[in-house]
Amino acid sequence: LEPARHQVAESSCTLTRLHFASKTAVCEMWGSPEFPLLFKSGDIMIGGAFSMHSQIDASSVTLSDAPDPLILNFREFRFAQTMIFAIEEINKSSSLLPNISVGYKIFDSCGSTLPSTRAAMGLINGQEKTFGKSCSGQSTVHAIIGTSESSSTIVLSQISGIFQMPVISHFSTCACLSNRKEHPSFFRTIPSDYYQSRALAQLVKHFGWTWVGAVRSDNDYGNNGMATFIEAATQEGICVEYSEAIARTASKEQVERVVRVITRGTAKVLVAFLAQSEMDILLEEALRQNLTGLQWVGSESWITAQHLTTMKYSNILYGSIGFAIKKAKIAGLQEFLLQVHPSQDPQNHILKEFWEETFGCSFQSSLQGVKQCSGSERLRDIKNPFTDVSELRISNNVYKAVYAVAHAMHSMLKCGEKSEAVNMSCTWKSILPPKENVNFSLPSGERVYFDEKGDPAATYQLVNWQRNSAGDIVFVVVGSYDASLQNGKEFTMNGLNITWVTESFERPVSVCSESCPPGFRQAMIKGKPICCFSCIACTAGEISNSTNSAECSPCPLEYWSNEDHNKCVPKVIEFLSYEETMGALLAAFSLFGASLTLVVSFVFFWFRHTPLVKASNSELSFLLLLSLNLCFLCALTFIGQPTDWSCMLRHVAFGITFALCISCILTKTITVVIAFTAKRPANTVPQCSVSLQRMGVLGGTFLQVLVCAVWLTLAPPFPYNNTVYATERIVLECSLGSSIGFWVVLGYIGLLAILCLILAFLARKLPDNFNEAKFITFSMLIFSAVWVTFIPAYVSSPGKFTVAVEIFAILASSFGLLFCIFAPKCYILLLKPERNTKNHMMGREKHFH
Repeated sequence: LEPARHQVAESSCTLTRLHFASKTAVCEMWGSPEFPLLFKSGDIMIGGAFSMHSQIDASSVTLSDAPDPLILNFREFRFAQTMIFAIEEINKSSSLLPNISVGYKIFDSCGSTLPSTRAAMGLINGQEKTFGKSCSGQSTVHAIIGTSESSSTIVLSQISGIFQMPVISHFSTCACLSNRKEHPSFFRTIPSDYYQSRALAQLVKHFGWTWVGAVRSDNDYGNNGMATFIEAATQEGICVEYSEAIARTASKEQVERVVRVITRGTAKVLVAFLAQSEMDILLEEALRQNLTGLQWVGSESWITAQHLTTMKYSNILYGSIGFAIKKAKIAGLQEFLLQVHPSQDPQNHILKEFWEETFGCSFQSSLQGVKQCSGSERLRDIKNPFTDVSELRISNNVYKAVYAVAHAMHSMLKCGEKSEAVNMSCTWKSILPPKENVNFSLPSGERVYFDEKGDPAATYQLVNWQRNSAGDIVFVVVGSYDASLQNGKEFTMNGLNITWVTESFERPVSVCSESCPPGFRQAMIKGKPICCFSCIACTAGEISNSTNSAECSPCPLEYWSNEDHNKCVPKVIEFLSYEETMGALLAAFSLFGASLTLVVSFVFFWFRHTPLVKASNSELSFLLLLSLNLCFLCALTFIGQPTDWSCMLRHVAFGITFALCISCILTKTITVVIAFTAKRPANTVPQCSVSLQRMGVLGGTFLQVLVCAVWLTLAPPFPYNNTVYATERIVLECSLGSSIGFWVVLGYIGLLAILCLILAFLARKLPDNFNEAKFITFSMLIFSAVWVTFIPAYVSSPGKFTVAVEIFAILASSFGLLFCIFAPKCYILLLKPERNTKNHMMGREKHFH
């Protein structure tokens, strides 16, 4: 395999030179298999791949101009030095790998896939060409730590996975790397984006942002992370207005277009799933187009990048919020970093380059206009991403990765004979196979372990960009996310105030449509995302008691919606009451009729000894006036809230009083007919009439009492909540209990009235100065007309108007009887007393005989 691997490495270097003509000799030569950037031999070798130099914009490359030099990435250089620090710390440990030296071999992956391929070959191959020789079968390193980009790590893992060589990444978060079939020997000390993307979706949902923009790196990191975010956001009811991608090699026109899309968008929140290099490209164009006023939500790649906190970007990124890896402290690291000096390895070019870029000098005296480096410069006087250890997050992941390898190697040494030398019979596969897990604690006490996919525990800190008292941007932890918790407890806030991008420092609002208040429901707009909707008021009888209700809920049967349609309230109970105008008028007419009847009774009582009263059959007249008085008063039982007793009383009182009243009139009519048609002597008629009168009245009334007794016994009337007539209110009415009972009572009264009408009609022309039969005929015609009209009106009248119709029929018929029968008599008694004589009353009688 050795010659083949060497040929692949040589080919990859050639391809890299041809494809990236813009690279300086630094990335070309120092990244080659023969020239690792940093090297130290040891019994155990750990490989490293870091993006110490970044690619330049390919659009600026021409065939006539020299390419721009690549700038050393101080942050990535710190990662490499942190790896060296951890190795040196392990070499000094007496408990971990005692008497075993650990070395390192570090390459520059240049933040790209082709240089990463070259670095992988350089780590796997030896440093000597082996054409014509047999392969040793042993790799030069036992494990690889790197890289910082998911795309580069995918390439590195695929190549090393062929030889089952573990790759432990400190900064590659693509969820695709958790696939054990494609990456069987991959591990990492940073959580997968599977969790971060969902955490970002929960964060956006927590602050009520349902309309967001999105921008991502056009690589495995950004595309996979954003795809997971959009999926999770959709599940949370969040809509993405636009999703744009930026490649590291994107042209200026492409970047301009992306920024224009962001500027023209209506979303006030921008989720940026970008690597630092793409973030730098985007911010430069954002500055040129004056892109401000957006609330940035960032991924872990850039949310704690110190170089972005300068005044240059503060107007754009101030108030940003996002998830970051937990910050840690590494004892002794700062002192180690400050001791880095070219004198440690005078032949090492990367140390010289670091020194030159840090202090702006050159070790070459021939360069004009550039001061010469003396070597006496002090890193303590410099503040840059390399010396700044206030935000040790990714560096701590490098530190943990080195210790993971060391603990695995320590376990390997226990599998063979106890000796001070490395037991070569213990292969790396026996140390850290794909499904094996390591579980240990760092000197700081932090626990490190991997799950079955090679991922660590997914925990994040929620950081917010705020200003301190000095006006500098600082990262303030305002919450946390722990994927091991369930039931919605993963995401928590610690109660600290959050700084927002808005001038008023209030939380920005980013929605496609304003929230529908309670009482309204959302209605989708055709052709628009689900977050864009119109608000439609709930219909009568339905409510929505929460914001942005998808639908309105109907109220229970005995409840109705209030005016705002946000609460179900008990329905208004409607019945004919004394407080309303109609009830008060009917009650007034009822009392007026009863009072008028009492006045008539008083008049008749006052003139009881006069011929007219005697001729009118005073006993029946007073009984009729009593029944009419009861008829007027029974109307009052129909007004007011129905109860069990009032429902039974109103119908029984109505039936009995009218039966008594019509029985009196029928008896009076029969008496008149008998008096004028009898063939017997005149002195025998009054005696028979008195007996007939009493029997007729009692008999006619008793039958109605019997019917009412049977009705009340079998199916008495009862209060009933009528919800059918009106949906918005309850009509409290009296159910008849038995409709048959009611119509039998009413029919009996009608039968009496018809008999009375027939007899009175036949006796209308009897000779008398005061022909009472004629007035009884008129009264029965009015009575019959009222109650015949009552039947259709009663059946068709809704709610309380049914009761009003019944009361009106009672009062109308009672007034008709009172006026038709007693008004003419009161007229003579009060206004024409000269007619109230026996001779006048008998005049027609003599003529008749």
